[in-house]
Amino acid sequence: MPCTGSGRNTFLRDFMIDIQNQRDDRNIPIDKVGIKNLRYPITVRDRRDGFQHTVATINMYVDLPHRIRGTHMSRFVEILHTLRPEVSLRTFSETLEKMKEHLNAASATIEMAFPYFIEKLAPVSHSAGLMDYNCRILGSSDSNGKVDLVSEVIVPITSVCPCSKEISDVGAHNQRGEVRLETRFKKFIWLEDMIELVEASSSCDVYSVLKRVDEKEVTERGYTNAKFVEDIVRDIAKRLISDTNITWFSVSAENFESIHNHSAYAHIIRNKMTTL
Repeated sequence: MPCTGSGRNTFLRDFMIDIQNQRDDRNIPIDKVGIKNLRYPITVRDRRDGFQHTVATINMYVDLPHRIRGTHMSRFVEILHTLRPEVSLRTFSETLEKMKEHLNAASATIEMAFPYFIEKLAPVSHSAGLMDYNCRILGSSDSNGKVDLVSEVIVPITSVCPCSKEISDVGAHNQRGEVRLETRFKKFIWLEDMIELVEASSSCDVYSVLKRVDEKEVTERGYTNAKFVEDIVRDIAKRLISDTNITWFSVSAENFESIHNHSAYAHIIRNKMTTL
């Protein structure tokens, strides 16, 4: 009698050929194989409210030995589900190890990018609005089980050119810019702390809501605090070098110039562990 219903499904599951596990004779290992650009709801830690819900774009990879033809792509999404409801340093580490275990891999990588929202008050009127910041968490686990985590924030800023201010009789050119800050650390660091460090190091930070009194304030604040991109990355680096929790950082600043058809750019990378 032919199999029907659940019995047939069990039969198919048990006897279907596993193409991915077939042997490959080309003798070429693959460094990273997996899924990219998966959109998925996540929950991240919020300094003020405890948690914040957002939607992440996620890449997940493992290595593939030379003898195996392919990986099992569906398992990545199944494993990702174990991250819910919270994305934390602990769950990131656990998920990396599960990827290695369930995909028979020596190494694993997760890249998670998401918008993070902070309520920000205008400097004079205190009008409230939400600012969104592009953030990323990058995690990897190598063949020895060593887990590496990097936290990244991309922060919009404004800058006023010190040279323009010095040589001009009236005014100075100013522009929006973007600072990208990546850190490795000994213990958890708030995204808000990284963002506030960047904003405090710019000519002036950016707001979503500004009344006329606020516009006057930020214009004058930026003018009295003129900075090159070099000044911005050095000021951030100085703070990070003195922070014993930070073991490595990369900070870059790009000004989208208002009087040039190009950007101004500066970048500092420091591995503090090599100097200990």
